[in-house]
Amino acid sequence: MSGTDSGQGKVPDDGTHARGTPERSFGWLAVARLGLIQACLGAVVVLATSTLNRVMVVELALPALLPGMLVAMHYVVQLLRPRMGFGSDRSGRCSPWILGGMLVLASGGVLGAFAVTQMDQALASGIALAVIAFLMIGAGVSASGTSVLVLLAKRVPERRRAGAATMVWLMMIAGFAVTAGVGGKMLDPYSETRLLAVAASVAAIAVTVTALMLLRLEGAPNGRTGDAQQTPRDFMRTLTAVWREPEARQFTIFVFVSMLAFSAQDLILEPFAGSVFGFTPGESTQLSGIQHSGILIGMLLVAAAGSGRIFGRKLGSLRFWTVSGCIASAFALAGLVAAGLIGPGWPLSANVMLLGAANGAFSIAAIASMMRLASEGAARREGTRMGLWGAAQALAFGLGGLIGTALSDLARLLVNDTAIAYAIVFGLEAMLFIVSARLASRIREAQAPEGPEVRGPAIKPIKQETAHA
Repeated sequence: MSGTDSGQGKVPDDGTHARGTPERSFGWLAVARLGLIQACLGAVVVLATSTLNRVMVVELALPALLPGMLVAMHYVVQLLRPRMGFGSDRSGRCSPWILGGMLVLASGGVLGAFAVTQMDQALASGIALAVIAFLMIGAGVSASGTSVLVLLAKRVPERRRAGAATMVWLMMIAGFAVTAGVGGKMLDPYSETRLLAVAASVAAIAVTVTALMLLRLEGAPNGRTGDAQQTPRDFMRTLTAVWREPEARQFTIFVFVSMLAFSAQDLILEPFAGSVFGFTPGESTQLSGIQHSGILIGMLLVAAAGSGRIFGRKLGSLRFWTVSGCIASAFALAGLVAAGLIGPGWPLSANVMLLGAANGAFSIAAIASMMRLASEGAARREGTRMGLWGAAQALAFGLGGLIGTALSDLARLLVNDTAIAYAIVFGLEAMLFIVSARLASRIREAQAPEGPEVRGPAIKPIKQETAHA
């Protein structure tokens, strides 16, 4: 094959592991189409985790614990990600899982909005419906989000992966931002009818755009030699086999530890700024905006470095950026420890900007590494590997906020000094990032050399490399 097809780019094999007929590589247009699907996913998720959260707490005057538990449930359900990835491995196609997951996710979003409108009249039945809705949201994210990453891992050449990961994640963040902004305006003045209309509109747009973006994107499954023998049949045996792969197991541990450190500071940074530095709610919100701006800068830096060269030399490998990002995150958290000890004289905004940039750099490099490693090991296990790492990330995010806030409360009880209490927690998080850097240093680099254009498999066949593992 040669030429392009629906924005799929050039046809050279992108790493189908030299196991049979090569699949066409994705060009930037195809990556952008998957990015739009991620944006739709983000739009429905932010409606559920942010808008419905606010309505329950403010308009309905319900305890904040209720939406907190519902959001935690949607993370717990994402432990199903390995099973969802296994499904795409077994079928040999990702598109049905992406579209099916989006349908479940969108339905959960609409049901969640309906449940909130019922809470004012019948609280118990409204909560029961909300539980079902958030379980659906978690399941939909698991199926759709995992399969998008699997498709990227299979089809994006090695040289483009950092840029592709950045594009897809930025588009998902854009989905968050656009939905929060436009949906917020459409909800004013608030009414239950408006809430249902906004939820239904977001859901309909998400499903429609996803279906259009998937049209002729993946193509028919390849009739590759030996597929009948390679197709996984039993989920637990497949998951156990993946866990026994040294690279997959080490990377799972890295994802969990690094994302635990990443998420543990998320819910305590603004309270820290208010308690120790006297920031107003508006100022602390602006501080959060500075952090997210830093994350954007870090992501763009790694994307540029991943596809650029200076005087013919690479601008650092993915492992380099992952390790450096973890170390820089630890350094920035050490700065927050100093901020807690020194107080208002500390340049907090610059410190938070550095933290965001370091977090963005390590996370996007880790995602690009995840896309590469998913294609290594035995054939037809990409979805199971990606699902395992997605489950580790979801578990870390679910525990991170809980552990971070619980440790800060415990430290305040034991130390009786708010600033020192926060400093202790930030110090523990910095130590987690140091451990993450050590784990990231063990990530094996891609075996094939990267040139200006990828002409063959980006990764050597893993069969002979894992025979002794």
